[in-house]
Amino acid sequence: MAHTPVNHPARPIYRAIGGLTGLYLVVFGVLGIIASAGNEVLAQDDTKVLGQGTNLGFSLLCVLLGLLVLAGTALGRNIDVAINQWLAYALMVISLGGLAFIRTDANFFNFSIITVIVVMSAALVLLMVGMYGKVGTEEESEAWKKARLVL
Repeated sequence: MAHTPVNHPARPIYRAIGGLTGLYLVVFGVLGIIASAGNEVLAQDDTKVLGQGTNLGFSLLCVLLGLLVLAGTALGRNIDVAINQWLAYALMVISLGGLAFIRTDANFFNFSIITVIVVMSAALVLLMVGMYGKVGTEEESEAWKKARLVL
């Protein structure tokens, strides 16, 4: 995409922010697994971790997604860009789905409104990191700069 920056000067900072977001997801997931140990996988109870409603299923999903973000951050070279962008979209869908079903029996991830806000915020951070973390050749960078000046 011509409008996505290539070789952005703040790329290392964005990559670190992506890694911290992945680390947050892993820590939240591990704490959620500990807090919801012994409950059903998709229990709808009052289990809260870091102020967010969760259950064993959502905690396991957070650990998995966080490890995926951390692996992408470690690999780099635009693999992290693709992982961050796709997971951002997935987290947005999960967050909006959680918001839609928050007060129904279909709230199978045991979301609270705080959980929806945090998951959507993490998704937006990952999307931003994915947009500004792209690495390319000097020709691609020059093409982006020229396209940017045309706008």
